[in-house]
Amino acid sequence: MKPRIAFYSHDALGLGHMRRNLALARQVVEGGRRSALLITGAREAGALPMPDGVECLTLPALRKGSDGSYGSRSLGLSLATMLRLRAETITTVLEALEPDVLVVDKHPLGFGGELEPAVSLLHRRGGTRLVLGLREVLDAPQVVRREWGSAGTEAAIAAYFDRVWIYGDRAVYDPVAEYGLEAIAEKVRYTGYLAPEPGAEPADRSAVLAELGAPDGRFALCVVGGGQDGGDLALAFAGCPFPAGMSGIFVAGPFMPEEIRRHLHQAAERRPDLRVIDFVKDLPPLYATADCIIAMGGYNTVCEVLGTGRRALVVPREQPRVEQLLRAERLAALGVLDVMRADDLGPAALGRWIAASDRPRPAARDRIDLGGLRRIPALIGEAISGVTRQPEELHLAR
Repeated sequence: MKPRIAFYSHDALGLGHMRRNLALARQVVEGGRRSALLITGAREAGALPMPDGVECLTLPALRKGSDGSYGSRSLGLSLATMLRLRAETITTVLEALEPDVLVVDKHPLGFGGELEPAVSLLHRRGGTRLVLGLREVLDAPQVVRREWGSAGTEAAIAAYFDRVWIYGDRAVYDPVAEYGLEAIAEKVRYTGYLAPEPGAEPADRSAVLAELGAPDGRFALCVVGGGQDGGDLALAFAGCPFPAGMSGIFVAGPFMPEEIRRHLHQAAERRPDLRVIDFVKDLPPLYATADCIIAMGGYNTVCEVLGTGRRALVVPREQPRVEQLLRAERLAALGVLDVMRADDLGPAALGRWIAASDRPRPAARDRIDLGGLRRIPALIGEAISGVTRQPEELHLAR
């Protein structure tokens, strides 16, 4: 029987956690050697292409309010009832599936502890290796230490988890050192950034743009992840000047507020050099054909952009967490992308950056480890076998 791998992400805001797990699942099932189940809290996951061998279970969705509170997105249930419903669903499914490996994104016990009954059951029963997957940057060190201390996160990792995968390059940002996680250091494996590998053939710009109904030619691309908090960048891009012979393409994302989405489409109607697209299932081909890219600083977006080798400007979100800012500043210090702070953002500033975006810069693959995705099958194999491999055995040549 093929090994079964399960991936959990709570997905109360955006699709970032789900998209990261989907990228991992693609690597795991490649060649038909394994099967995978994605457990996600975002019904929008159904819009993403699923490879053969991957199934998706969507939990009743949560919603994060503007005040930071959480509640039911559609069912009108209390948060406590939602968490109980989701916990019972997760536990029932994982008990029946009996996965060889469960990979949990960010929260070891799930959102609000909803994963703890399942994790405890799998740990007691044995036969399932438990892996916690973490972005390289979570937030400011003092914030992470406080939150992990109050939530008992390190204790949960020590009690239940066999491995901690850090999706980054420790030379850029080392969470063990930054967050004082020495107590769990022996469980840590640094995967490298989860950047797509470049295709064997360069993307055909004309074909990519034709599929999207966009005019052929040079273009600056602006993306804002799911779109829920990308309004300021979106409006600045819609108003910025493009150099002669260049147009702008903006991808809104499924969670962009309707008022801003409507404003963007109206702006595009007035400007023949601006195209607004509501959603793109597969962004890497569009990244690979852009002349330059402007983006927020979410983990998945940064990985995908760096993987293309295109000139990139990151305008990071700075509230309520500084995760995106810390990541962008560390990478900018290495010269692999540019950063524009929110206070400096505006149409004129974006226009100036685009006009100068053909300046040469160091290749990201020469300076940082972008090989995380190709290491995942070996790390899964290590988890299943229980045989500890030396870090250098997993650290493939860049």
